[in-house]
Amino acid sequence: MSFAIAILLAGLCFAAIAFVFNVPRKAWALVLTALVLGLAGYASQASPDLKGAPGKPPALQGEEGAAVVDMRKDLVGPNERSGNPLLVTADAYVRRGDYAVAGTLLRTIVHDNPNDSEAWLALGNALTFQADGMLTPASQLAYRRASQLAPDSPGTAFFVGWSLIRQGKLLEGRQLWAGKLEEMPPGAPGRDALAQRLANLDAALRQLLEQADKSSAK
Repeated sequence: MSFAIAILLAGLCFAAIAFVFNVPRKAWALVLTALVLGLAGYASQASPDLKGAPGKPPALQGEEGAAVVDMRKDLVGPNERSGNPLLVTADAYVRRGDYAVAGTLLRTIVHDNPNDSEAWLALGNALTFQADGMLTPASQLAYRRASQLAPDSPGTAFFVGWSLIRQGKLLEGRQLWAGKLEEMPPGAPGRDALAQRLANLDAALRQLLEQADKSSAK
């Protein structure tokens, strides 16, 4: 991967974090700092096989965790809501960026009630973001269970697509969002939230492509 592509992907990552997840403007500086450090590491190592980005600052983890919880709540319909009060505690840990503790609590919830679709979705999120936003076998299992229990909910499609986008699989992630949106009837719970995030992503992609065209024309 060339350094120009790395810059483009970093720009997309920032746009997605800032606009798709609606991270507060006050946290943008932390996001940019993490991306710049990652690019600096990539440039100095000059090897795509080496991990160049340091761990996220705790403040950035907290902003990301809060966005994950809020987004899940926007996507989950009233009929899929978890009635387990322990989910509130797990969400508090996610908001702090402590995904490991949250995952332990969520495993307890799904063990006690294997039909709790929101808890399975939350567990998938905790496991994915504990792995820096990457899908793992465990998180995929949790997402698959959430999808089986609530096939009409856009939650699983959104977060799996979000993980693909973070990995640079932009088209796959967007296609997953667009495909789920297309199959959802108007007024379905979570549809408007998914449609807004897809529109935000498309706007960010258009802006980045325009910037890339301008840079290549110079």
